[in-house]
Amino acid sequence: MKCIPFDYYFKLLLLMTHFLFSLLCQEVYFKNLSKQKQKEVMEKNGNNHKLRVCVATCNRADYSKLAPIMFGIKAEPQFFELDVVVLGSHLIDDYGNTYRMIEQDDFDIHTRLHTIVRGEDEAAMVESVGLALVKLPDVLNRLKPDIMIVHGDRFDALALATSAALMNIRILHIEGGEVSGTIDDSIRHAITKLAHYHVCCTRSAEQHLIAMCEDHDRILLAGCPSYDKLLSAKNKDYMSIISMWLGEDVKTRDYIVALQHPVTTDIKHSIKMFELTLDALISFNKRTLVLFPNVDAGSKEMVRVMRKKGIEHHPNFRAVKHVPFDQFIQLVAHAGCMIGNSSCGVREVGAFGTPVINLGTRQTGRETGENVLHVRDADTQDKILHALQLQFGKQYPCSKIYGDGNAVPRILKFLKSIDLKEPLQKKFCFPPVKDNISQDIDHILETQSALAVDLGGTNLRVAIVSMKGEIVKKYTQLNPKTYEDRLALILKMCVEAASEAVNVNCRILGVGISTGGRVNPREGIVLHSTKLIQEWSSVDLRTPISDALHLPVWVDNDGNCAALAERKFGHGKGIENFVTLITGTGIGGGIVHQHELIHGSSFCAAELGHIVVSLDGPECLCGSQGCIEAYASGIALQREAKKLHDDDLLLVEGMSMKEEEIVSAAHLIQAAKLGNTKAESILRTAGTALGLGVVNILHTVNPSLVILSGVLANHYVSAVKEVINRQALSSVKTVDVVVSNLADPALLGAASLVLDYTTRRIY
Repeated sequence: MKCIPFDYYFKLLLLMTHFLFSLLCQEVYFKNLSKQKQKEVMEKNGNNHKLRVCVATCNRADYSKLAPIMFGIKAEPQFFELDVVVLGSHLIDDYGNTYRMIEQDDFDIHTRLHTIVRGEDEAAMVESVGLALVKLPDVLNRLKPDIMIVHGDRFDALALATSAALMNIRILHIEGGEVSGTIDDSIRHAITKLAHYHVCCTRSAEQHLIAMCEDHDRILLAGCPSYDKLLSAKNKDYMSIISMWLGEDVKTRDYIVALQHPVTTDIKHSIKMFELTLDALISFNKRTLVLFPNVDAGSKEMVRVMRKKGIEHHPNFRAVKHVPFDQFIQLVAHAGCMIGNSSCGVREVGAFGTPVINLGTRQTGRETGENVLHVRDADTQDKILHALQLQFGKQYPCSKIYGDGNAVPRILKFLKSIDLKEPLQKKFCFPPVKDNISQDIDHILETQSALAVDLGGTNLRVAIVSMKGEIVKKYTQLNPKTYEDRLALILKMCVEAASEAVNVNCRILGVGISTGGRVNPREGIVLHSTKLIQEWSSVDLRTPISDALHLPVWVDNDGNCAALAERKFGHGKGIENFVTLITGTGIGGGIVHQHELIHGSSFCAAELGHIVVSLDGPECLCGSQGCIEAYASGIALQREAKKLHDDDLLLVEGMSMKEEEIVSAAHLIQAAKLGNTKAESILRTAGTALGLGVVNILHTVNPSLVILSGVLANHYVSAVKEVINRQALSSVKTVDVVVSNLADPALLGAASLVLDYTTRRIY
């Protein structure tokens, strides 16, 4: 065997040593470079040291909102130092020792403060605040945070804000400006006045803070931090979670989640209401997960009610003190219904479209999605039971009232912008108040808008429409012939438009869809379509589009949408009773009575094109004879034009047609203008038929205004007025008949579905 020389090993050792030294030098270089860049960024923001942030959490509910922010802070150690203080019901066994979930999330808890005085009555709440005020100064002296983050409206949070304010520590308050019932409202607004910076979740909350004279530049409209997790949570594995908490035999949408807290301003009534709720749930006979109430005054009595009724041992009930937030959101996302008075029901659950029954006054004033049914005066078991029967098993559009999933990045950006050199003393901005001012430039520039979809016989159109009716961006494609291709194209175009909305600074509130045929707007289903749109009957449009875009979706007939467009943007604005008639390929319309659209008992109201004006008239596409549409629609005029053309009676001097050109209604109108008497007669008959239909409408619903819309409106307006003057009763002859001035009523009407109803949340 051949020997390898010693000098070979020596050279190899030198080479490896040199290589390792080079790697070490390179690592040191890049570490120093990274530190230098971090320093430059902090100096640019006016801070030459890391921002020391203290996050104090008091209970399971506020931790669900604070945790996403804590994860964000922890992920950027070059900018922040995080200290976590835990107090309140987190440390009580009866409420689940929920501090453990903070440890499971791998956060270091700097301090644990036992601040709850047991007793669960009003005096115990006051004593708990006092105990927290005694213990907190020592903790804050040791931590010396630059800023403390406080959430919500609990009495523990009031103690935190009071301590920090008196010790000259800046306070960032999460979820200020909101409105609800009970003592929480007063506590929330008191914390607002102590806080230096505000992160709010809705536009209304932002306006409330401004009205409370808070500094406009220190308010950030970010959305709710919990929505960052909620909007990505529904697709995760959930069956194992449902089985673990409710049993292996339970299916999705076939169980109830109940969460009810005492109302501290009326404890006796809230306990009675809880008793009625449990009785109703027992009668309803569905598997139910009941969570124990919070630590407020009255909670002990509510637990006694549960035990008196045997809820913990009832085969249909599972009573628990705490469910980890990740699992809780899966449970409510797939529940058949949630019932109670928790803010979670009116806020977070809307992200999934799960039906909610909100009992009593605890959440009065909260903005809610259409998934929430309010039972303000829950004073009988039958009333609560009826609400369960109405809501259980329904599926509503997902709501993004409280957030769009991007709150944490906005909050972190806001924290980095805080200049610690600014004076600590708060400044109040007394009236006059500026509108829609926000620290985040994205929100200053954003415009509330809707995605409008128009499904026509030929084209499929999607547009971004602003609150003022401006069409910001429009997309047009040929309407596919099959259901699958059509739905896929709608989703593709909507996703593209939603992405573009970000670039043009538009905040999309929802999707409105205008389509031909008979539509159930409550369920978002096309019941029967016109013959112009194939494979478009019994189609659920709301669910797939809402699931894909995480936006609420409204659907209605194109005639109704045209009426809504006039009500919001056109001649119908401010008019109590009016009718819109669309004169295009077909004849359609919508009726607005006492400012509301009429749909009818089977969603067939305002099929104005099928008013019969002659018993032996031409056949209509609906199968009947003598309908307005058989005389005055674009299809009817095209039919008559073809007859004239086949008999060589259409073309007159000044007209010409190419050999391959298709005869249309436009040729008939042109011929009439050039003196073709037969064409004139056909148009006169069509105008008379339309006029007779309008007279019937006047005698039926007695509107004060008739709006003619569509490409043929200008050709019919004079004829309609003449027929009214000749045939109508004298009491309705004074009606105004006008031509619409809207360029695109179908898209504007679809947008109106969204823009008119996104804020109508009380039932």
